Amino acid sequence: MPINITMPALSPTMEEGNLAKWLVKEGDTVKSGDVIAEIETDKATMEVEAVDEGVVAKLVVPAGTEGVKVNALIAVLAADGEDVAAAASGAGSAAPAPKAAEAPKAEGKTEAAPAPAAAPAAAPAPAAAPAAASTGNRTFSSPLARRLAKEAGIDLAAVAGSGPYGRVVKSDVEAAVAGGGAKAASAAAPQAAAPAPAAAPKGASDETVLKLFEPGSYELVPHDGMRKVIAKRLVESKQTVPHFYVTVDCELDALLALRAQLNDAAPRKEGAPAYKLSVNDMVIKAMALALRDVPDANVSWTEANMVKHKHADVGVAVSIPGGLITPIIRKAEEKTLSAISNEMRDLGKRAKDRKLKPEEYQGGTSSVSNMGMMGVKHFAAVINPPHATILAVGAGEQRPVVKNGQLAVATVMTVTLSTDHRCVDGALGAELLQAFKGYIENPMGMLV
Repeated sequence: MPINITMPALSPTMEEGNLAKWLVKEGDTVKSGDVIAEIETDKATMEVEAVDEGVVAKLVVPAGTEGVKVNALIAVLAADGEDVAAAASGAGSAAPAPKAAEAPKAEGKTEAAPAPAAAPAAAPAPAAAPAAASTGNRTFSSPLARRLAKEAGIDLAAVAGSGPYGRVVKSDVEAAVAGGGAKAASAAAPQAAAPAPAAAPKGASDETVLKLFEPGSYELVPHDGMRKVIAKRLVESKQTVPHFYVTVDCELDALLALRAQLNDAAPRKEGAPAYKLSVNDMVIKAMALALRDVPDANVSWTEANMVKHKHADVGVAVSIPGGLITPIIRKAEEKTLSAISNEMRDLGKRAKDRKLKPEEYQGGTSSVSNMGMMGVKHFAAVINPPHATILAVGAGEQRPVVKNGQLAVATVMTVTLSTDHRCVDGALGAELLQAFKGYIENPMGMLV
């Protein structure tokens, strides 16, 4: 029977993607694990791998097609020994179970399991084996797991997922079959339908805006996927997160002196230094240590629980053509400054090339947005749910200060912490910011 290949979901919240490129053509023979296509999401380009073997009978969706819905039919394979022409003519028929790629991977990289998108109501996985990750009536699982479950008559909603973030994978289904797991025909406990998220208010229509301007005095540039997602997320954040702002000035002279000393002492590999620390690298480390020291601020808000994180996973805003992405330094409080520097350099480069894997930019516990290198003195950043905080970093500049009653000159940096007032009150935000300031002004503390 022909095998349907569908648009895979690269993350639990993905609804559509762009089919950027086919890497096979009709008539090609593919094996399980072969890369057959490239899919573009709003922030990354991912490779799609075939799950089954067969001959490409028909490419249903042409390369370059935008807005292809998740689980939409994109191609058909003819199984071994099957007539290719017959499989192509029956494309889209309801006979076979759909096949999608097993977990897609970042272009040119190893396989990457999807990570959850940053959503305000993302609850932590319980200590026990989690139930299949789902939203409403949708259970997140690999395509291979779905096929095996259908063949075995297993209800996926009753299977505990051991994959990333509760995703049901092949081994989970096999274990359920071996253990006599719940059959699809049995009356599994009904799932409570999750309330549909409120639609973000739409902006003014083209007609409303364009009639204000003289015809021919403008051009229209359609929004790309990234800009649409950014707009949606910012509206969601400002509508649902009660922002509270705390600002302090930090003296940088001791930090700049230590940075220069550490960079001068860097060992050389093949003629180049093993690392080159930036002020931003030290800001990331200071923020991570501050979150460690003030654990009540290292949280996320959900309607039912306060999610208290055990590590400081610090996202760093990186400007890329058409928008912004926030790669994450995981467990930053445990990493050395040189490790953070080298990791950030790699993530930043791949972010600009749109080669990040989903788990490298989704999630996190807090963020840093640094516009100091652009000469910005002070600004307030918008919180990126499920984070409860984001630190806006301004430029370090020489300013007059008073020390011991005497006027002096110091290099000063203004930082503003935006907090989600539902879970980080003003006093707690101030405590976090004071801890951060302590590490910036006494940077030797970051080395011990």
